[in-house]
Amino acid sequence: MRRANPWTVFSATSTGVVAVFLNISGVNVALPTIARELGASAAQSSWILLSYMLVTTVLVLAIGRLADIVGRRPLYVGGYVVFTLATAVCALSPAPEVLIAARTVQGVGAAALVTNTTALLTDSFPSGSLGRGLGLNATVAAVTQAVGPLAGGAATSWLGWRGTFLVTLPICLLGLIWSVLVVPRTPARRGPRERFDVGGALLSTVALAATLLALSPDVLAEMGLSGSGPVFGAVASLVWVVFVAWQRRRASPLVDLAVLVHRMRGPLYAAVLLNAAAQYAVVVLVSLVLQSTGRVDALAAGLLVSPLAVGTTLGAVVAGNLVGRLPARTLVTSGSAAVLAGTVLLAVVLSPDGSYWPVLVGLFAVGTGTGLFMTPGTSLLMLTVPATQRGIANGVRSALQNVGFLLSTAVALGVATSGLSGSARADAYAGALSAAPAQLGAFADGVRAALVVLAVIALLALLACAVLPGRRPAPTTTATELQEESVP
Repeated sequence: MRRANPWTVFSATSTGVVAVFLNISGVNVALPTIARELGASAAQSSWILLSYMLVTTVLVLAIGRLADIVGRRPLYVGGYVVFTLATAVCALSPAPEVLIAARTVQGVGAAALVTNTTALLTDSFPSGSLGRGLGLNATVAAVTQAVGPLAGGAATSWLGWRGTFLVTLPICLLGLIWSVLVVPRTPARRGPRERFDVGGALLSTVALAATLLALSPDVLAEMGLSGSGPVFGAVASLVWVVFVAWQRRRASPLVDLAVLVHRMRGPLYAAVLLNAAAQYAVVVLVSLVLQSTGRVDALAAGLLVSPLAVGTTLGAVVAGNLVGRLPARTLVTSGSAAVLAGTVLLAVVLSPDGSYWPVLVGLFAVGTGTGLFMTPGTSLLMLTVPATQRGIANGVRSALQNVGFLLSTAVALGVATSGLSGSARADAYAGALSAAPAQLGAFADGVRAALVVLAVIALLALLACAVLPGRRPAPTTTATELQEESVP
């Protein structure tokens, strides 16, 4: 079979990374304007963010396994189509309800894109250069995160909040066309094709959704289900038990449990979850505080939070160059330590009327730590699984990362607004607390408390990294190398 050029594949997947991360980081900055102009309630403002993340999280396991069976190309290209159409609907949404629905569909497309990107790169790059490819992929994501708040802030200031979605559409269309042309088909498997585990997919979706709701009391309150967290927790526990039993009985399970029960992957998966939960909500919290006093607009807020993404870019570049030279445990542990230091600093210095400089330093530390963790962590994970399980292995990683993102957002926003009245919570999301000094002070205290919670999670991530084995595992064979071996 003709070998796909790995850098051509990289160019295609990079457009997907840019589209997804530009959308995410832009919406985070534009949220106050969206809430204000659409007249969104506090609950609706939260769900503009949470609906996207919830759907992405519950689908990545099923999509990852389906890609292993039917091929990554159709799932990736199909995800691009869905994401592009949903982005257009987001830009045209006349009401909060329509925007939330469109963001939900957008999450379906994003799940197909993010689940397959790493697996496509791992299939295409030889193991010797995989670290470089994944490092550059992380760099593209980091640069996009750096540009995203600026682009989102500028689009919101000049074009209104709809511009946040409109600037993504040309990238989506270009990426879709290029992906159709260059993304390779997965090499055909020998022997009978495995059957997709529909029951496992349904069970995992229910279990993940129940788990997320059980751990998000503020989200339940916004749904009118206050106090029902223990009920969802019990449902989640029961469904997870059934899921594990189901997987053990299946000849072709959704998740081969051996992927999880591994001395390297187990702690690494835990670190992925905890690092995502520790760092993701930092931009939202800082952006809301900066805009809550009316001192800065969306564009200025985008500029002020950009050190986090700049740090992520630098960390990813450094980690990409050091993968293979230093033990992965050293890199991921250093990254987790930097995230911890940054969140602690932000918890101490962030204030509506305080100096910006210490905040910029804290954001840069969080970003640098994130970049140092991402590349070696992903490379280490993907090199410890065979090519036929990379989709689901990365699906598990993406699911855990998205669970972390969702919990970070739900818990941080819940803690940050816990001391506010209902109307003041809506004003906080809309960046309109400057007229109520008492409520502004309560919000600032809540944000600091939320950052303390994130710092505790970052400490747990550091501990998970510290127990990783020190030796680098022998790499498994990539799909590219399998293709080369099959050529007579």
